[in-house]
Amino acid sequence: MTPPSAPPGRRIRGRLAIGTSLLALTIALLTAGPQAPSAHAAGACTSTADCLSKMTLAEKAGQMTQAANVYISNKQDVATYGLGSVLSGGGGGPSGAGGTASQWADMVDSYQSYALQSRLGIPILYGVDAVHGNNNVQGAVLFPHNIGMGASRDAALVQSEEDVTRQEVLGTGIRWAFAPCVCVPRDDRWGRTYEGFGEDPSIVSPLAAAAVQGFQGSALGPTSVMATAKHYLGDGGTTFGTGSSGYLIDQGDTRLSEADLRAIHLPPYQSAVSAGVGSVMVSYSSWNGQKMHGDQYLITNVLKGELGFKGIVVSDWAGIKQLPDSTYAGQVAHAVNAGIDMIMVPDNYVETINDIVADVNSGLIPQSRVDDAVTRILNAKFALGLFGHPYTDRTYTAQVGSGAHRAVARKAVSESLVLLKNSNSALPLSKTGSYSIVVGGKSADDLGNQSGGWSITWQGSSGTNTTGTTFWQALQQATAGTGITLTNVGTRTKGRYSADVGIWVGGETPYAEGKGDSSTLAFGSDNSSQLSDICSHVKTCIAILYSGRPVVISDQLPKAQAFVAGWLPGTEGEGITDVLFGSGFTGKLPVSWPNAVTDEPINSGDGKTPLFPLGYGLAPY
Repeated sequence: MTPPSAPPGRRIRGRLAIGTSLLALTIALLTAGPQAPSAHAAGACTSTADCLSKMTLAEKAGQMTQAANVYISNKQDVATYGLGSVLSGGGGGPSGAGGTASQWADMVDSYQSYALQSRLGIPILYGVDAVHGNNNVQGAVLFPHNIGMGASRDAALVQSEEDVTRQEVLGTGIRWAFAPCVCVPRDDRWGRTYEGFGEDPSIVSPLAAAAVQGFQGSALGPTSVMATAKHYLGDGGTTFGTGSSGYLIDQGDTRLSEADLRAIHLPPYQSAVSAGVGSVMVSYSSWNGQKMHGDQYLITNVLKGELGFKGIVVSDWAGIKQLPDSTYAGQVAHAVNAGIDMIMVPDNYVETINDIVADVNSGLIPQSRVDDAVTRILNAKFALGLFGHPYTDRTYTAQVGSGAHRAVARKAVSESLVLLKNSNSALPLSKTGSYSIVVGGKSADDLGNQSGGWSITWQGSSGTNTTGTTFWQALQQATAGTGITLTNVGTRTKGRYSADVGIWVGGETPYAEGKGDSSTLAFGSDNSSQLSDICSHVKTCIAILYSGRPVVISDQLPKAQAFVAGWLPGTEGEGITDVLFGSGFTGKLPVSWPNAVTDEPINSGDGKTPLFPLGYGLAPY
């Protein structure tokens, strides 16, 4: 999902002609502030069927429309147009990027208070990209990105991770997470590789089901966060050079036979649907030239028909605007008829509602298709208990970032690490003794680099952007009182120093989506020189690579006695030091590691020889 670069500076025009009475305005003023948790029963209808029988066509169109908070210039619009959903894109917090859990809860409850003022009082379903924890919120626990969880192969741990995320999302009043991504990345040059659990559906499918169960439990209920399997279908298989918007591969064309599409990319969705996933998000990408947002065969026939999916199909951010129709009204009709139930607009929500109404009245969209879409949306809202408890349960708010939650993430980090090389038993490090360690590299004490993209902001950022423990901080804690001496040279690695052990921590800096597409998978000259410097000053050298995918390390691998694929571990750096000092490596590569970028795409079974094969990882100590 691609968020806007900045909110618009003008009000949205083209409002429906719906008058507002003085009484309604008075109510709006009285209820404009944040609401406390309440057992107040929302709505003037008691079931999906009852709501449908009372709704106008415009109200049904409103339910099918999802607007981004940054584009709602007047919250009264939520009531006026009966919006079905509001979302926060990356960085779309209470006052821009970040904000505490309490501030998020206040914001979400405020939008909800307006939804309850609509004619039928139907609550909104608020959505957010919680893709490695509730990652937009200051102080929330950030887990390893999915590629690291794929390295763990631990479905129970993935379920625990998403259960923690569920609780931290509930603490902000949000009931819909646009996660998990169940893509099957087949070309590491793709900037979204880290969003996938691995290159093979046998890895992805069980973890997809576990993630859904972590968010939702055995079924949608009052303490669930509705999960979203994304991005349907084949986004991980796009062909290099076909990407849209100037990208090399993102939002590109998946050029596969239907048999291969079904064999590689469909199984994780089958798994997620079997686990009861509440929503599926459609991909920006195409399949053999046809945009997925308009593919009725794959959305309606396959997903809803063959797989029996009964939940909500939601578009991606402005995704329907990429359809080839000459008018926006035509794009709306194309998408809805293809089987999309809710349109993530995210800006021109009034136009979207008007066009759905006009398309139905002109016969472009069947009334039955609208009723089916609204039925799916209302079913989810009733199942989640929003009509009975529309506001934030603040008992969850205080748990955001708790020690118990961080302990789960710490374990996840430990299980995600893959030991690629360990010459002369360089690892584990001794827990005691009088020896010296020098640490350097641009990411050793950088929480933003450690967390990657989708961390407080859409693209993420280097530096201290939230609460957590960097590797350097974790190392200080692990060696306190042991007799081990530490020195951190940072990026000034050419100085005069020496030590028994050197630890380099570096790699990729944060990125998300197409902005992370790479034609080189280069290790980086800064990383290379810093690694070389540190290794030349010490007896034993250890390299820890932070990256969202394999990068080309053939020239760097000989420089260090031990080499660790650290992926993008998130906020809990202690999980790395736990392993270095003896708990042992258990992670296995979830992707094939190329010798050179010319190997890409490289996947198990394709006849190519990788530097490290799928499943590689040196055994525990």
